[in-house]
Amino acid sequence: MIKLIASDMDGTLLDECGEVPPETYELIRALREHGVRFAASSGRRYDRLCEFFEPVRDEMDFVASNGAQVYAGGRMVDREVYSHLGIVRLARTVAMFPCLHLALFDRAKSFLLDDEDKFVREVDKDLPNVERIVELPAADASIIKASIFCDDGAVMDYAYVLERELGDEFVFAPSGNAWIDAMQRGVSKATGIQQIMDHYGIAPDEVMAFGDSMNDYEIIRLVGCGCAMENGRAALRAVADRVVGRNRDHAVQAEMRRVLESLK
Repeated sequence: MIKLIASDMDGTLLDECGEVPPETYELIRALREHGVRFAASSGRRYDRLCEFFEPVRDEMDFVASNGAQVYAGGRMVDREVYSHLGIVRLARTVAMFPCLHLALFDRAKSFLLDDEDKFVREVDKDLPNVERIVELPAADASIIKASIFCDDGAVMDYAYVLERELGDEFVFAPSGNAWIDAMQRGVSKATGIQQIMDHYGIAPDEVMAFGDSMNDYEIIRLVGCGCAMENGRAALRAVADRVVGRNRDHAVQAEMRRVLESLK
C-alpha cells in the first residue's frame, strides 16, 4: 500500500501557469485521512514551498532546495549547507566560462554573481529577494542552494564540463531550459525523501514519486513506484517505473485521485 506520495513542482505538480491546481489541497487532506502522507520535493526553498501550499502546509512534508532542507511532521529534520571552500571552487570554475552565471541562495535571499539582466527567471529559479554581490558571501553564510544559468543554450555541454572539473564535490543536473543545479555530493531529493521515510518508518515500496527533470533522477530510482511525466526528460522517462501524463493536464492529481479511490 502507498503510504507516501512525493512530487516535484515545476513541470510536474504545477500547471502550465506555474500554479498549484486547487484540487490538490483537498487531495492532500483526503489522502492523509487515509494514512497517506504527501511531500513536496523541489529545488525551491522551503519558504517558497510554504507559500504554494499555505492551505495545507501543516498537513504535509517538504524536501526543499534539492534535499538541503527537510521538514517532516512540522519540524526541520535536516539542513545541509555548502562549505565555503566548495562555493569558492564553484565560483572560480564558473568564472572560467563567460556564458555561465552563478546564483547562490540562503534561506531568505538570492545572491547573484553577475548583473541581474544576465539571468532569466525560470521554473524554481524565480530568484526571490535578489542581491547583486561582487564578493562571495562570508564564510559564516548558510548557503543551501547553488545554480548556474547558461546563456548560450549548451546546458548539457557545460553540465559535463562542470562535472569533470568539480565532480568530486558536486553533482550537476540540468534543470529547466537553461539552468544547471550544482548539488552537494551526497545530498539530493532522494536523501531528503529517505529521511522522511525514516521519520515515519515507511519502506521504499510504499512510496510513489513524480518528477520531470534530472534532479528528480535519484528519487525516481529510490522509490517503489517512480513516475516520470510525459513532458519530462527522456532519460528520466527511460528509468521510471511508469510514465504518466502531462502537468498541464493535471496528471499527478489524477494519479493521487486513483490512489485515494483504491483506499476507499
